[in-house]
Amino acid sequence: MKAEVKGTTMPVLEINLESGESVISTHGELSWMTPSMRMSQSTGLGAGKGGLLSGLKRVIGGASLFLTKYEAVGGAGMVSFASKLPGRIFPVEIAQGSGYLVHRHGLLCATPEVVPTVGLQQSFRAGIYGRDGFVLQRLEGAGTAWIELSGEIINYKLQPQETLLVHPGHVGMFQDSVSFQITTIQGLSNIFFGGDGYHLVALTGPGEVWLQSMPVPILANAVAPYLGGGNAASSAVAGGAAGGVLGAIFGDSV
Repeated sequence: MKAEVKGTTMPVLEINLESGESVISTHGELSWMTPSMRMSQSTGLGAGKGGLLSGLKRVIGGASLFLTKYEAVGGAGMVSFASKLPGRIFPVEIAQGSGYLVHRHGLLCATPEVVPTVGLQQSFRAGIYGRDGFVLQRLEGAGTAWIELSGEIINYKLQPQETLLVHPGHVGMFQDSVSFQITTIQGLSNIFFGGDGYHLVALTGPGEVWLQSMPVPILANAVAPYLGGGNAASSAVAGGAAGGVLGAIFGDSV
């Protein structure tokens, strides 16, 4: 198996596999592949673990019940997964007895020995996290996972008892040696957040933390005012404004 990340702003992960080799992903991640790749689905593929229980945990977290397996059959094959927003794709090695927690859309694909489940689901009464709230995936097992984070990626190596307070949307990934807790900052924010206060994630070392500068919920919230419906004229204005926002993100390629 040989994996290569191609591109810069909107990277693509291209994986070349020998016959019999495979990778897994959640539903809807495939971009393109060669005819020698065979797709199959299961509720839990990793290392023979998980099964239906792992699948149900993913559903509770708002993800698909099924994982998709891409296997090279009858010869070598290639499968590619493209990023959905400007950002980075990078691999992480997962060992038995240790793992990572990744934001809900962070797992792009993995080798079959990796077991993805839900690590945390926290509902907020108000905010921009969607109906499923703040969700983290837990990646366990022994293998390689490829992670997709949006915007610029900032990495911290926290010492024991060293803590970062992070807006939930900026939490990209962290080692499971890092403890985490949802904290609420009370005060003036109650006026705006319906009495819930302002939520932050307290990440406490030891361990590595990866933060993302352009979370999908925050980007969607920023663009939403320019996508309002109504009559044709307002839709045209909204479309033009949205095009300007996207143009600023993607440059002349839009």
